[in-house]
Amino acid sequence: MNIAASLDAIGRLDPEVSAFVEVWAEEALARERSTCTGLPLAGMPFAVKGPSGIRSCAARRLTAAGAVAVGSTSVPGPGTPWQTWGLGAHGPTRNPWRPDRTPGGSSAGSAAAVAAGMVGLATGSDGAGSVRIPAAWCSVFGLKTTNGLLPSPDRTGLASAGVLTPTAADARAYLRCVLDTYEPVAPVLPLPAVWSADLGFADTEPEVAAVALAAVERLESAGVVRLADARPVLLDPRDAWTAVRAGRPARGAAVRAGNDRRLDALFADAALLLTPATPNRPHGHDGPGADVYSTALTWAFNLSGHPAASIPAGFTGDGCPVGLQLVAARGADVSLVEMAVAAERGLITVRP
Repeated sequence: MNIAASLDAIGRLDPEVSAFVEVWAEEALARERSTCTGLPLAGMPFAVKGPSGIRSCAARRLTAAGAVAVGSTSVPGPGTPWQTWGLGAHGPTRNPWRPDRTPGGSSAGSAAAVAAGMVGLATGSDGAGSVRIPAAWCSVFGLKTTNGLLPSPDRTGLASAGVLTPTAADARAYLRCVLDTYEPVAPVLPLPAVWSADLGFADTEPEVAAVALAAVERLESAGVVRLADARPVLLDPRDAWTAVRAGRPARGAAVRAGNDRRLDALFADAALLLTPATPNRPHGHDGPGADVYSTALTWAFNLSGHPAASIPAGFTGDGCPVGLQLVAARGADVSLVEMAVAAERGLITVRP
């Protein structure tokens, strides 16, 4: 996709999807004309998360590689107590699969823009699941990098850079350009893996769990993973995450240390931890409801720092996308993307 095709798609589709806050058409076309054709991503359109996304480290490195930012995508509007939605230039951001539902958030517009085909890559950031949740609900690939791998303005250390692309293979270009070293190695299959529908504490919807488990079983049948009998149990990270976010990390130290020990033991034997990306399906535009935490299965890994991704797993009976979360050892970002590529090849997801 070139810049003109991306801008045409945005012009046609965004009035309905409302994924963008701003579109930089003239600037993007001018930059495309002036970009050196020898650069690795010369003329590739991408979107950035939120009004300040163009200043992120990832956006700067993508631009240096020749990619061209076509606009900034929606994030939650002011004053909301929940973050799994977005507010674009045309109103609430709508899920391309189910317009009556949210695309997730807070990288809402980035996921919706990729899912609708307006761009092939969009930046995101993930402090509690803000890349993986919208990736799951929009049936695209989303990666949260290892905490601290790339600079982040989040002083709590919870948020890390991420990317949303149609497939895991498409994310390779992102990693090649934003990482100081990129040395992909084909994973040795089957990958030793463990599965959990709830991590021991989450109230996962039965149908969401069933769709994700069916994907895992297909991966096992395809020889992509080899499941261990172990069922990992973590301590519920909600209060610890909230304490760290509030600037009182000591209050969550015990839970954090306990989960770190459990995860270290898990990744001593396994290459992947597999869970549903969210415990629930996409909710409506009026919010998820009281005491519903779409972050329940993601924010433990913002506390622990592990890289994590969501790949499309399938759909619920009412047509809502479900994501399968893949978590790997700290620093194994490149390996995680290669494992996700292998997993996507082992899955065939069809909308009912």
